[in-house]
Order: sequence, then structure tokens, then C-alpha cells
Amino acid sequence: MSQSPDPLTHIRQLLENKSAAKQLTYKNLLSAFQILAEESNRVVNSLKGQVAFKDEDVTVDFIEVNEHEFQVKLAGDLLIFVLHTNIVTFDETHPTMQQPYCKENEINRYFGQIMIYNFMADSIRFNRVNDPGYLVARILINHENRFLVEGEGRLGFLYNQISAKAIEPGDLNNIVQNALTIAIENDLMAPPFPQVRFITLHQKMEKTSELGAGQKIGFRMNYENKIT
Repeated sequence: MSQSPDPLTHIRQLLENKSAAKQLTYKNLLSAFQILAEESNRVVNSLKGQVAFKDEDVTVDFIEVNEHEFQVKLAGDLLIFVLHTNIVTFDETHPTMQQPYCKENEINRYFGQIMIYNFMADSIRFNRVNDPGYLVARILINHENRFLVEGEGRLGFLYNQISAKAIEPGDLNNIVQNALTIAIENDLMAPPFPQVRFITLHQKMEKTSELGAGQKIGFRMNYENKIT
């Protein structure tokens, strides 16, 4: 009868392998996020140099918030890029877990996440706390700097397999451009008339700026379809 492994030995092995891989993954994530911010700023400056804005309120701006967040304002859209500090893996039924790369070594399946959300710029400007934001894409990076992207539109299939090589600035620049394209191509959809036909006095007094607020075509519809 085989003896069960010594608990301390098992803990040491986990620290040497899994925990070390997670720490390296996080360092890779921080580096990638910094480059992503640089590439986003590069794209914004390029747009500013190429587009002639006839309306001074139609602006393109890069906004650095902190080490874990930056924003890109694109006219009426605001894309928020957020680095999540926790390292994650997927359920065994997830397609990524079926790839040979993940099966050959357990530590290959741990990823850091960068989320890209799309909000209406006016939601932030007027503090409309009940306005929804939409996940455009999430970038996942592991201990070898290999990556994949889950997302809307082209970002749903361009990088849906774990890359064969480490992520590069050109990859991040392309992701930014696609995220901006997805955001600006999806227009606001007015809510059905019956939904805004009646209001309370409280709504009038407290939430005037929210009344009749639109919803993004595409984003909400796609995610509602996935949930139902």
C-alpha cells in the first residue's frame, strides 16, 4: 500500500511550482498592462493627428488613473481598462482547457486578466450610477507571457487560441484598435416607449439625467442571449 505524500513536501512543491508560476504571471501582467497603456496612448495621439474634429465636444483622450486602470475617451464612449490582481484558471469544460498546451503542464493554465469595459462617457460625467457598462474583451496572460483574448466582434475570434509566442506591443496595439472600433460601431438604442412612459416624482427629482438613457446595441443583447 503506497504511503500518502508528506503534507509539508506537498506544500513545498505547490509553492515551488504553482505559486511561483502565479507570481511570474502577475509580473508579466503588470508589464503587459503598462505596454497596453502606452499603445493606447499611441493610438489616441495618432487619431488626434489624423481626425479633424468639427465639434470641439467630440474628443479623443487618454486618461491615466492608476497602476491598475486607465481610460480612453472616444467621443461619447469611455473605454475603461482594468488590471485584475488575482490569477485565475478555467473550469475543465472551458475550450481553453482542452488545448494541448494546457494539458501538458498544469501551470500553463493559470492566467492574469485585463478587462476592457465600455461605458457611455455621460454615465461618468453625470454620475449615472445605474447605467450599465459592457465587457468588450478580456486579455488573459500566463507565466510564459502567452495570451488569448475573449471578446465581442473581431476580438471574439482573432486571439481565441493560446498564442504560440509571447505577447508583443503590436498585439496589444491591435487589440486596442479593435476595442475602440467595437465601442464606436455599437450605437445607443432607446428603451421601448412603455418602459419610460411613467415616472415617479422621486425619479424626476433624483434621477432626471438617467431618464430615457440608452442602451448599447450589440453588447447587452449578446450577453443577454448568452445568459438565457
